Amino acid sequence: MVARRYSVSRTIDAPPDAVWDLLTDAATYRDWNPAVIDIQGPIALGSTVRLVSVAAPKRTFSVTVAEMTAPNRMVWSDGMPLGLFRGNRTYLLEPDGDATRFTMTEEFSGALSGLICRSIPDLTPSFVQFADGLKTAAEARAQRSS
Repeated sequence: MVARRYSVSRTIDAPPDAVWDLLTDAATYRDWNPAVIDIQGPIALGSTVRLVSVAAPKRTFSVTVAEMTAPNRMVWSDGMPLGLFRGNRTYLLEPDGDATRFTMTEEFSGALSGLICRSIPDLTPSFVQFADGLKTAAEARAQRSS
């Protein structure tokens, strides 16, 4: 059962490959993503990414890149043993003509999710910042390469 869910979508005037390149390049995140204070580690299948977000600037989140199907789907996952708490962030890139439909969703679940979710700040503003930053950067990059 999902205790809490956040989601944001944008239509980005750039092909999925161009959006994917930004989404999977940790070195450029702080250039285009105002929701990220710091990010460490490669964004690659099975790797650990350490992230500090404006939503919780005093906390470092360590997530595992649990799924990666270029250039369409990526899942970052974190949680507690025995399924007591789990957070999954899914990035979807769907072709939409010459554009890309980008959707980012985070779901929290598990037996302790009701209790833990009380301490999780509202992620809506940082999701909006992330999606808007990705859209702006991908569209600017696509314009330069045209």
